[in-house]
Amino acid sequence: MYEEYFGFSGPPFRLNPDPKFFFGSRSHNKAMAYLHYGLRQGEGFIVITGEIGAGKSMLIGHLIDQLDRSNVVAANLLTTNVESDALLSHILSAFRIEPSGAGKSAELDAFEDFLYDQMNRGRRVLLIVDEAQNLPFRTIEELRMLSNMDYEGTPLFQVFLVGQPEFREKLAGPNMEQFRQRVIASYHLEPLNTAETRDYVEHRLGLVGWTNRPAFSADAFDRIFEATGGVPRKINRLCNRILLHCSIEKLDGIDGQVVDAVYADLKGENIEARAEAAAADHAGPVEAPRSAAVVPAATLPPARKLS
Repeated sequence: MYEEYFGFSGPPFRLNPDPKFFFGSRSHNKAMAYLHYGLRQGEGFIVITGEIGAGKSMLIGHLIDQLDRSNVVAANLLTTNVESDALLSHILSAFRIEPSGAGKSAELDAFEDFLYDQMNRGRRVLLIVDEAQNLPFRTIEELRMLSNMDYEGTPLFQVFLVGQPEFREKLAGPNMEQFRQRVIASYHLEPLNTAETRDYVEHRLGLVGWTNRPAFSADAFDRIFEATGGVPRKINRLCNRILLHCSIEKLDGIDGQVVDAVYADLKGENIEARAEAAAADHAGPVEAPRSAAVVPAATLPPARKLS
């Protein structure tokens, strides 16, 4: 709706990550440097953590876009809670590998064949695990064991783990010492600062043809930062509503008062939503979520059956 009013070529503040809109803040660029370092090393684990909405999925999408597909085969495993005995099956699905038989032994043989095949083609295999804070200890240990696969000392399999801050707490546990020794780099994504928040908003607007209409005052950017804490997803949500408000009210300028008014509306909606959720919980249980969802990356070769 507001895109037409302001003459934008598309929505600048989608909530779903679009690597085209990647913004290289100081923290995000540093995280990218760690990821590229890990790719050059070709072994071990890289751990990236960040608060909800900090831009972790955007970071991974940007990395996948930058991969040389002739050298790296990558898959993204999006998990809510995968048990250790089901992990290998999910990994095979992510890489589109079909084992020739049933059972763990056949799955392991298929995965080893796949790794050796990719090595012979000069490709490295990278698994990206999102929402890693939900992985049980035994599943993390299973990942560690799988990462031991090598050929004459050359690692065949590498893992990037992306999760919320509690994943760092889990890794600090006394039973995680062996895993910690396999982590070659770890980084925590920080929110944007005040100046980066302004640059972020202008960056996304510029990608859809913004020509300073609507115009943002300096105090508008200050209020956006104060309201969102510099968290990209919160910025997107607030700015979406600000632009919608301006298109409805026929405003071509945004100042701190406009931001405050829209933010107050959003806070009111959040309070109502929490009240409705509490009422629904009181009414009875809801259907449990699926245990796992696998999202293959676009860097995969055509599926084939291995024997």
